[in-house]
Amino acid sequence: MINVYAFPGYQIVNGNQSIILNRMKFQLLQSILENGSLTTTAKELNVSYGTVLNYIEQIESGLNIKIIQTTKGGKGGGGGTVLTEEGMSILMKCKKINANAEIHNEINELNAEITSLDEDKGIMILKMDQLKLEVPLQEEYTQGDKTIALISCDNIVLMLEPQISSICNTFKGKIVEMKLKNKIIKVKVDVEGVILCCDITISSGRKLNLNIGHDVYIGIKATSIGLLKV
Repeated sequence: MINVYAFPGYQIVNGNQSIILNRMKFQLLQSILENGSLTTTAKELNVSYGTVLNYIEQIESGLNIKIIQTTKGGKGGGGGTVLTEEGMSILMKCKKINANAEIHNEINELNAEITSLDEDKGIMILKMDQLKLEVPLQEEYTQGDKTIALISCDNIVLMLEPQISSICNTFKGKIVEMKLKNKIIKVKVDVEGVILCCDITISSGRKLNLNIGHDVYIGIKATSIGLLKV
């Protein structure tokens, strides 16, 4: 099974073999899919036909798979090149990473310290100023580790009252800023001295009747918080 991980480019893994797929090679796969021709792909990427073949050979030999299937036409033409199942799988997984990155392109980055670990509950406690967050227990972290907590703006739920739910991180705060950007309202909330940005739709903003200075509650799922050790 082929797996794809975000890296400098895309890290493509097939068993114990892996390569880094850079932007040019990603565009190569996309062009082959759209055009069905290596000659057209070379023109579109502004590289030689030989360079296209070299890129393909690098991917195939690096992963020990075939990413294209080429048929030759007769006197009337009709030949072409298509992606194999493996080639299509690589392209689709890369595009999925792109789409996910586009959705989560704005992130709250918070300097935090791990103050405690609870193996029975399977959680760790992150502390930033007066704010404490629960996150899933992770083996590579220990008490006292300095981290950066990453929380996507669209993973924060805005509420007028606290709700009973699976969200274990719920805090009261005050709206300090509201801005409209690309049809989305960017709401900044002061929670215990920590400024958190969350995204809501225009209709949600109207339904909640939000304004600067209003008290609100925010909810953050523990599993939506990413960590980087510093």
